[in-house]
Amino acid sequence: MASGASDPERQSLFSLGKSESLSGVTWYDLSSVEVGLITSGSLYGALIGSVLAFNIADYLGRRRELIVAATLYLVGALMTALAPDFAVMVVGRAVYGIGIGLAMHAAPMYIAETAPSPIRGLLISLKEFFIVFGMVVGYTVGSLLVDTIAGWRYMYGASVPLAVIMGFGMWWLPASPRWILLRAIQRKGNMQDLRESAICCLCQLRGDTISESAPAQVDEILAELSYIGDENEVTLGEMFRGKCLKALTIGAGLVLFQQITGQPSVLYYAATILRSAGFSAASDATRVSILLGLLKLIMTGAAVLVVDKLGRRPLLLGGVSGMVISLFLLGSYYTYLDDVPAVAVVALLLYVGCYQLSFGPIGWLMISEIFPLRLRGRGLSIAVLVNFGANALVTFAFSPLEALLGAGVLFFIFGGIAVLSLLFIFFVIPETKGLTLEEIEAKLL
Repeated sequence: MASGASDPERQSLFSLGKSESLSGVTWYDLSSVEVGLITSGSLYGALIGSVLAFNIADYLGRRRELIVAATLYLVGALMTALAPDFAVMVVGRAVYGIGIGLAMHAAPMYIAETAPSPIRGLLISLKEFFIVFGMVVGYTVGSLLVDTIAGWRYMYGASVPLAVIMGFGMWWLPASPRWILLRAIQRKGNMQDLRESAICCLCQLRGDTISESAPAQVDEILAELSYIGDENEVTLGEMFRGKCLKALTIGAGLVLFQQITGQPSVLYYAATILRSAGFSAASDATRVSILLGLLKLIMTGAAVLVVDKLGRRPLLLGGVSGMVISLFLLGSYYTYLDDVPAVAVVALLLYVGCYQLSFGPIGWLMISEIFPLRLRGRGLSIAVLVNFGANALVTFAFSPLEALLGAGVLFFIFGGIAVLSLLFIFFVIPETKGLTLEEIEAKLL
């Protein structure tokens, strides 16, 4: 996830704060605190959304949670784009952020629970691919609108049609068959009716080709759920014991390391690094963002194509190893190799590419697979909360730490944390390639 404000947001705020004539409003002259509230509003909203998901996810189900998220996207985008004053804009950003928290919680669960095992990794990783694709489109559109009168309104308003498409798309799709079966074995409805509903949803998802085998597949899932003891709702105390604790350690640990291995900090220095190496385009932060966004897109696409062939662990181990090398190279550049800018450029590109091969898509893939069904809603909400919380911590701690320690020492610290994450992956993270969600719970937890 991007930290703090994305570059399209910064572009829109530049348009808003440049002048009264360009911004189209009388309250254009924002203080640094007010800019911070706007840029961090969605992050705080996402934290709230993660907390809400803990309590409502299993009640709403994955499909309805995504419909609620799309509604919040729509309301938040409209409030922000049409904001008559600063206060409404901040509230709109927070509402939009709550939608982010719910969507980042429900989307990987829905895909994991509905996808066939052989292509589950590909489909969940595609989520990250389209997030990066959206960022590249945002950079491009933002660069075109940055000098347009009231261009910031168009930038924020661009989310409106996408939210409508998402809402109608999820309305058309069926509920997750596994969520329906969870309700069945927890006696939250008539067992036979819920079984028939799950069969119908599975046929709608997979097509008529499985209409004959669908009842057997549903019965197999039911039998496995009963065998591994998913009949009762998980209690708060139980979440921190046994296989639930193991799943939480794997999921929360991955997303924690995803955020504290320096990604926001490396990207913060991207323009400076490229400019020092003589790239004139680096003077334009938007062009730097587009360049790195395209690299992210290519490397994420590569991960999407190979994740179900190579597996999760090889991509994590290989990608994070590359991140370790790049972070120590960056630390060396800012400490004693500042006359060799090529080192920093290579380290920057290596870091971005390796992150998108590993933590970028695979972190979200693993947390959608690893939690037992009855824990999945609450467990994933904790993981998402850890993700956004760590994101906020790194974002706000970076500047004071940089001033206190210097960039070189900071990158060496991030490199040390990346080494710890590599050990965590090697000793703790299991391989889930090719296993059903029920097999993951029975065999790996």
